[in-house]
Amino acid sequence: MLENRNYYLRLCLKHFICSGTGANALIKKEELVKRVTLPYSRPLPCLCIEGWSAVIDAPRVRVCPFEDRLEELWLGITFDPLEEVLSWQPACPVAAAVSLCQKREDGICEDLPLSSQNVSREKVTFTKVDAHPQLCMKFTAGSQSWIRCPFVDGRFQAPEVSVKRQQGHEEVKMLSQINATFSVGLCVKSEASTMCQTTETHSVRVEKHKSVGLNLTGELCKGNACLQIKRVDVKYAATDMHCFDKCDQSPSRKLPVTKQGTLALTWVIVPIGICLSAIIIVTLVLHVMLTVYQRRKERGNGGYCASEKQTDSALNGVVPTLQTHPAHLGGVISGHSLQHGHTEKVNLLSH
Repeated sequence: MLENRNYYLRLCLKHFICSGTGANALIKKEELVKRVTLPYSRPLPCLCIEGWSAVIDAPRVRVCPFEDRLEELWLGITFDPLEEVLSWQPACPVAAAVSLCQKREDGICEDLPLSSQNVSREKVTFTKVDAHPQLCMKFTAGSQSWIRCPFVDGRFQAPEVSVKRQQGHEEVKMLSQINATFSVGLCVKSEASTMCQTTETHSVRVEKHKSVGLNLTGELCKGNACLQIKRVDVKYAATDMHCFDKCDQSPSRKLPVTKQGTLALTWVIVPIGICLSAIIIVTLVLHVMLTVYQRRKERGNGGYCASEKQTDSALNGVVPTLQTHPAHLGGVISGHSLQHGHTEKVNLLSH
């Protein structure tokens, strides 16, 4: 800062030249405390402070305090869902390689074939890209790499696959959030390797929000069978792996017993218990009522039984008189004959 001269400061982005990002700040020569505040939005590597004295053709001094903040460059990824175009443009010139990759569960991002591009300051564009939650951008500068996944926020979802086993037959269905064509491959994992050997492949067209059945001939419920699903109507796509348990469970959806499941089970058991209790109570009440009724009936029939006994005694007095008649005929009447005659007489009287 030259003596007896005002001094200018500004923020600028350094490319071939340093382009200003706002108004210049002035430090007046008579100010004892020479201080100025320069607001900025992001600490970019090419963001610098430039100062010069208020003199024609004065030399300019430039300080760039964020040169090592390369991670700030990997923002600003945009996606056009209609054109299916993924793009990124560096805010600062940088020597880097940009590629697409699929992020695995262990955090490693595997590069998609033929997707790498070198960049310095121009815009990077990938056309016909599947908006898959596991599809990411990999930025490599020097010996460092950074991964950015623009579709992981939940706006875009992978196709859903479900399998049900009914009467020995496996029914597999797929549901997509967009209109797309998929390659569906049935593969089998071996115990000696983590690779999945494909046994058959089908091409399936799926309409938006419409479930489609997959006609697969292989067995999915063996415990080592999986489905590999990938979009084939785009240039860059991630591959989904859906593996199934032994069986009647949807892939990656084997849920433990939760509070909701316990509550649902309770709503089934409680009504059944109430119904059984009601049946038992009604049965006991009917049994008691029937017992009381039978006892009252027996008491009411007591007089009838007594008269019946008197009739039997009268009959006993009549039978000997009748029995004397066959004796005059010289016949012999046995005890069986007497009993038989007595029975016939009772029957005649009853009639």
